Amino acid sequence: QVQLVESGGGLVQAGGSLRLSCAASGRTFSSFAMDWFRQAPGKEREFVAAISWSGGRPYYADAVKGRFTISRDNVKNTMYMQMNSLKPEDTAVYYCALPRSPYIVARSTRDMDYWGKGTLVTVSS
Repeated sequence: QVQLVESGGGLVQAGGSLRLSCAASGRTFSSFAMDWFRQAPGKEREFVAAISWSGGRPYYADAVKGRFTISRDNVKNTMYMQMNSLKPEDTAVYYCALPRSPYIVARSTRDMDYWGKGTLVTVSS
């Protein structure tokens, strides 16, 4: 049984930082890229960032480029996202996700096979 568990969310003032973690269990993840998505109230879930199976290639949505940094530790089966210079528009539930196919980096919700339950990030102005 694959499980993805996010942590690290919370309330922060604009300009602040948070570090999210996603702990994975139930299979070997080193062959799979991993993704972060987010969903703000009343909006669709959107792609935030992805990292290749080796950790050597990150991908970012334009809205977070230069502020967020994705990384992973395949020994610990854990993915991270350092979020700096947070803005009120970053307020959302953040989800980690595992794509359906190994080795391929995907950025659509339709290509994800497993999801965590999410962690809430609230940025106050």
